[in-house]
Amino acid sequence: MSEKMSHEEFIKKAIVSLRKEGYKGIHSVYSGFNNAFKKYFDNENPVDVTNKLAQEGKIVLRPVKGGVMLYLPEDAPATKDAGDEALKKMGL
Repeated sequence: MSEKMSHEEFIKKAIVSLRKEGYKGIHSVYSGFNNAFKKYFDNENPVDVTNKLAQEGKIVLRPVKGGVMLYLPEDAPATKDAGDEALKKMGL
C-alpha cells in the first residue's frame, strides 16, 4: 500500500471530491467526511484535526445545523461581522 496522505492533503482532497455540483464546501457529517476520515486515519477525531487546520488558515469551517461546512480558503463564503452590522444600524 502506498504512503498515507497527510491530514491536510486528505481534507483538501475530500472537499474537492465530495462537494456537490454548485457547492464550494462539504458538510462534515452528511457528505460522509467524518466517517471516511475515521476509517482512513484509524479512528482519529476529525473535529480536532479540522479545528487545528482552520486555526492555521489551511481550511475554513462554518458552523451549520448538524455539523460544520468545510471549505478551501479561496472558496469560503465571506462572513459579515454582526457587531459592525449592529453599529451601522444604530448609526454609530
